[in-house]
Amino acid sequence: MKKAIVLLSGGVDSTTALYLAYAEGFRELHALTFLYGQKHVRELLSARAVARAVGVRAHEIIDLPVGRWKSSSLTDANRSIADGDLQRKTIPATYVPARNAVFLSIAASYADAKEIEDIYIGVSQVDYSGYVDCREEFIRAMEKAINEGTLLGTVKERPVRVHAPFLHLTKADEIRLGVKLGVDYSLTWSCYRGDNLPCGTCDSCLLRAKAFREAGVEDKTRERNAY
Repeated sequence: MKKAIVLLSGGVDSTTALYLAYAEGFRELHALTFLYGQKHVRELLSARAVARAVGVRAHEIIDLPVGRWKSSSLTDANRSIADGDLQRKTIPATYVPARNAVFLSIAASYADAKEIEDIYIGVSQVDYSGYVDCREEFIRAMEKAINEGTLLGTVKERPVRVHAPFLHLTKADEIRLGVKLGVDYSLTWSCYRGDNLPCGTCDSCLLRAKAFREAGVEDKTRERNAY
């Protein structure tokens, strides 16, 4: 049975990546969800719901200390999350330093231990709010590092592939694909502020609303989470 690891936050991107991995023939799925001090820890509930819906083999909830650096408004309790601006040209304050590098490093360790050769991550360099760790250059560099630093990629000569299938897709295109795959987007969560209800004004909420609007798809999450 083909096995794959999927980085699963519970948001639109990672959820679509999980469904896509299944559609591409990976029937033994291992989902990794990270708790790193994010204010929107509410997304953990969505990650669990999505993992159950797809029927993953294992769902690991992993605690990481990167929130201690207090360099991001997403993890620092003393900093508020600003309203979103889809025209912004600078890196937003919600950027968590090297977050995806840390996530992929943990996934690499898991892959080496479980002998899993495929890792899925739902990043896009088209609709990515300026995060530098969502670019193709970064993904390919991480894939090379993983294969240079694991037994699987060196001694066992079984290269690990980092799948980033949405790198060159808009979020709207991604949602259209997800609908074809049968993704239940009502299970997902996007809001950065992490209250009981989504704020509708942070970068993530704005990007989500724009994507569903452009995709011509109703965001039925409102029925579940009042989007």
